Amino acid sequence: MKLTKNKKSVIEKLDTTKVYSIEEAAKLVKEITTTKFDASVDIDVRLGVDPRKANQMVRGVVTLPHGTGKETKVLVLCTPDKEKEAVDAGADFVGLDEYIEKIKGGWTDIDVIITMPTVMAKIGALGRILGPRGLMPNPKSGTVTMDIGKAVQEIKAGKIDFKVDKYGIVHSAIGKVSFTPEKIAENAIEFISVINKLRPSSAKGTYIKSIYVSSTMSQGISIDTKAFV
Repeated sequence: MKLTKNKKSVIEKLDTTKVYSIEEAAKLVKEITTTKFDASVDIDVRLGVDPRKANQMVRGVVTLPHGTGKETKVLVLCTPDKEKEAVDAGADFVGLDEYIEKIKGGWTDIDVIITMPTVMAKIGALGRILGPRGLMPNPKSGTVTMDIGKAVQEIKAGKIDFKVDKYGIVHSAIGKVSFTPEKIAENAIEFISVINKLRPSSAKGTYIKSIYVSSTMSQGISIDTKAFV
């Protein structure tokens, strides 16, 4: 197999037997990304939990200090009296019945849906469409609220919600390759520290088992977990 010049330079820079500090990884992920586009920087945190047990389900929200670098499309499903508040806060789409019909027809070109408790009954019917795509509003993630304006602003500023998958891994985008290494590192540290605080009391043994940082097309860089224990 012939190695491309890009692959060769990556192999020279990345030592797969080594664990890196978060600061080193933030620099390295920029160096080993060879895509022409501004790739996302992703983080994978493997936890010592059993997600099948309700008392070991790790989920939460984090506001990244420097945002994700991604334009988040927000739909607000609300009553007419809240529409102006949603628009002023920067929501991309605002309405109710017409958007419920649109979603029933298969439209899901949005990243986050924010709604209010009084209209949740209407949105429950969309569970089959929204659930598998991770778009269902949830009071725990702050997307079912009467404070619509604040919720929209927080999402637009880089607030993300996350939950552990069935393999015990929390995966999220934490920035873009165009970010400075300092911004990537600070976002990663904030993300990991929030996960750390959510350790279930029933989880035994090592909680944070491994951390990898990568970009959309790059290899994963192993992070030293000792700094976060």
